[in-house]
Amino acid sequence: MTSTTTARLAESDLKAQEKAAKRAEKERQKRIAADEKAERKRAAKSGFANVNNPRRSTLMTVLCVVFAVYCLFPFAYLLINATKTQADFTSTFGMGFGKTFALWDNIVTVFTYQNGIFGRWFINTIFYVVIGAGGATLLAIMGGYALAKFRFPGRKAVFAVLIGSISVPGIALAVPQFLLFAKLNLTNTPAAMIIPSLISPFGLYLMWIFSEQAVPQELLEAARVDGASEFRTFWQISLPLLAPGIVTTALFTIVATWNNYFLPLIMLKDSNWYPLTIGLNQWKDQASTAGGQAIQNLVITGSLITIIPLVIAFLCLQKYWQSGLAAGAVKE
Repeated sequence: MTSTTTARLAESDLKAQEKAAKRAEKERQKRIAADEKAERKRAAKSGFANVNNPRRSTLMTVLCVVFAVYCLFPFAYLLINATKTQADFTSTFGMGFGKTFALWDNIVTVFTYQNGIFGRWFINTIFYVVIGAGGATLLAIMGGYALAKFRFPGRKAVFAVLIGSISVPGIALAVPQFLLFAKLNLTNTPAAMIIPSLISPFGLYLMWIFSEQAVPQELLEAARVDGASEFRTFWQISLPLLAPGIVTTALFTIVATWNNYFLPLIMLKDSNWYPLTIGLNQWKDQASTAGGQAIQNLVITGSLITIIPLVIAFLCLQKYWQSGLAAGAVKE
């Protein structure tokens, strides 16, 4: 009898301790919530906010959701309509699936239509990106590093020209470039696509700013004291430190070259040299020509295939380009 009473008393004490612990935890959570609320009010008055204690705004949440839907809507449209046949594409609701799931058939037809010209356009686009965007990235790295780490006469003038170049839209230079390349008999050749793609004023400016922040001058001076040449200092010491900026610049130049439309439109006439942008547009306009066949399902499927490499590149390299975009945002 005594042992049973003792057990009951111990159990009641344990339950009382658990209740007291729960009450203490609730009080602690209330104090934390009150402290966070007070901190947000102080931050709103001072103009500074703690990133670990962000202000909660229903309006901003709704706006972010609307913006996310707006950005993802075209991608969802491509995914849904790439599964339709041509008959389903013209007879069903745009955001609804068709009667037949024809995604694989559409992919096969895209790569076999017109003797597999889509594959040629895909290879052309990769070629323009590797040579054009790769060359633009390399030139931007070397030029930005030189402007950031070397002092020479005319450096301020170069900066002024660079800023002016960024402010000029590329489409405004397309016609002068065409006239120049026509004089040089380079139109309707890969050079007409590659040479203009080698110039990236924004990439040069980005690498200039990033090199200023990412490569300490003391490190370069130490390498020079040890007898390293400027070339070796750049390739073995500075280049690894510039990795985030390099990836960011490369992504910008790759996207610009991959999505380039107006330049190949006026430079290229031979369909064998078309990139994907011009080739798919030619397929789209095919239905409006005399005796042309409507192949919107192939255009949609080809567009979906076209954006997949860019999505993969961004997902694989996002940690690098995010840190590259944030370079210089925090002063050390």
